[in-house]
Amino acid sequence: MTWIWSNLDLIWDRTIDHLVLSVPSIFLSFVIALPFGWLAHRYRTSRAVILTTVGVLYAIPSLPLFIVLPFIVGTSIRSPLNLIIALTLYGVALMVRVVADGLGSVDRDVQQSATAVGFSGWTSFWQVELPLAGPVLLAGLRVVAVSTVSLATVGAVIGAQNLGSLFTDGFQRGIQAEIIAGIVATVLLALALDAVLVLLGRLLMPWTRRSASGARTRRDAVVAGVAT
Repeated sequence: MTWIWSNLDLIWDRTIDHLVLSVPSIFLSFVIALPFGWLAHRYRTSRAVILTTVGVLYAIPSLPLFIVLPFIVGTSIRSPLNLIIALTLYGVALMVRVVADGLGSVDRDVQQSATAVGFSGWTSFWQVELPLAGPVLLAGLRVVAVSTVSLATVGAVIGAQNLGSLFTDGFQRGIQAEIIAGIVATVLLALALDAVLVLLGRLLMPWTRRSASGARTRRDAVVAGVAT
């Protein structure tokens, strides 16, 4: 405990470094996964190709990817950009299937109602399908957030500063308190980001807090909004 109290500034700095790596990666994962997930949902011929590709991508071990990626994109191996790109790729690999399944869970009657009143494909996507698929997307994004926070710690092995640095430094110097501090801080950060996403979900999708009957009422309201 003495080491922890004496190094709160260090723990805070590493936490900020971890956030700088994680938050952009989570956001970019969601944004990039949307069009690929939509393609996988919309066109059956592309679904198998896209989902197989992202599945193979996620199977690549993180440390080799962190090392090889700089030779492809031209960054230094310790660059935060290198880790953000790699973490984004892993996030996209997870989110694409979630987006495809989320859009597939939207009631077909709602989609047909939107089409019947003249909504174009893109308008229907943004105003009808995406909001109704929101709970599924949020659940997937929460998984991506926790996974990203966890994977980011591996970057410490190649010298990128983050909470994982407390693991490596603690092992090298034999300071158990530093290792424990890194583990606890990583878990707390993952829980904090998860809580933020849940809060955002409740703010952006208040209908998800209602009962099943309330959810059906929301669906009917969306259809009515389309009709007007």
